[in-house]
Amino acid sequence: MVNVRTLPDVMQKQLNEVDCPVFKNKPWVRGGPLKERRVAILSSAGLHLRSDKHFVGGDHSYRVIPNDTDPGDIVMSHISVNFDRTAFQQDLNVTFPTKHLADMEEEGLIGSVASNHYSFMGATDPRDMEDDARQLAGVLKADQVDAVVLLPV
Repeated sequence: MVNVRTLPDVMQKQLNEVDCPVFKNKPWVRGGPLKERRVAILSSAGLHLRSDKHFVGGDHSYRVIPNDTDPGDIVMSHISVNFDRTAFQQDLNVTFPTKHLADMEEEGLIGSVASNHYSFMGATDPRDMEDDARQLAGVLKADQVDAVVLLPV
């Protein structure tokens, strides 16, 4: 994980001056215990199926990754040159922990694992992602997902 203080001065300045958006509503929900929750993964690592359209700069859409996808069929097309892909290449569960969720379900720590997981490409202005994120929220709700593991990049 990169720490802003370790980046070159020019990049530190650029990141510290990023305009962070403020949205009108700030939904927050409380739910039951994890052992009763249906859990999905939401990543911003630009992950997708090998057969999917790759992410490109400014892409605010998301990709669907079925829970039963073979790990070898998941690729990363995150565009940032500052993103270290080493951990992803060595063990998918570092960036997309489907195996760990399956283990948690088997142990009764969570209620169930969602049928699908989702990935955005993180190097995108959040304001441009709002419509897609709202649409995805509806998809998650329809699948009765009530907990999400957010894996920001």
